[in-house]
Amino acid sequence: MPTLGTVAERTTAEQTTRAAGSPIEAVDRALLVLEALAPAGPRGMGLAELASRLDLHKTTLHRVLAALRHRGFVAQDPTTGAYLLGGAATRLADDFLGEENLPVLLHPALVALCAVAGELVHLGVLSGGHVVYLDKVEPERSVRVWSAIGRRSPAVTTALGRALLAYRGTDRAMLAGYVGAVGDRPVDGEHVWSVLEHARATGYATEDEENEGGISCVAVPLLRSGSAIAAVSVTAPAERMTPERRDELHAVMRRVLPPLLPDGLTLPG
Repeated sequence: MPTLGTVAERTTAEQTTRAAGSPIEAVDRALLVLEALAPAGPRGMGLAELASRLDLHKTTLHRVLAALRHRGFVAQDPTTGAYLLGGAATRLADDFLGEENLPVLLHPALVALCAVAGELVHLGVLSGGHVVYLDKVEPERSVRVWSAIGRRSPAVTTALGRALLAYRGTDRAMLAGYVGAVGDRPVDGEHVWSVLEHARATGYATEDEENEGGISCVAVPLLRSGSAIAAVSVTAPAERMTPERRDELHAVMRRVLPPLLPDGLTLPG
């Protein structure tokens, strides 16, 4: 992780470079302020520190901050006086990576993964105790799976749901609630917990004929700031999903997906 000194040097260098070729200097300054405040997080930065970081006069910077505060892109801590990103700024990424946009943003990645893996690929998100399928790409060789865009399945019985739960801070107490949401269908909570622990260690979750007979899946979470907002799975007949095949598919996912993900989304390291 870069130190503050490194960030400061980079920000100043970028400020100098961009300002030289910026068509609208005031807009450029505003963008540089947002870039400087983002890594500061909830601690924020004081006016003097921010002015020094960006090599701007305090009066000029104060005007920029006032404009950004007017639109909610910057907020000011009433106790410390430090400036930090406002709700309008953080909502931009939330809206862009929202559920309505994810299928469009990620469809090319799913198509590429399906082509390389030669298996059925799904995209899903967590909704309460269930996974909702947002998109699917089928291979040339058909796989008989009861899945459809918009379908809901219990999170704890699917690889998609387990990948999401593993990277959303799920503890044993929370997991019990997800197991309870399944209803009358028997679910081995201890087994699911072991799958979550394995997913946190390896970066992928599995499911072996627990959601549908004859079908197995492997799934990876898509992380934003370390927390899963969606997951991608590869589905195949159980007889084809050997441990070696699962490892192979995970390697394919790690190779194919990252270059095609939108900025801000990553796989576990």
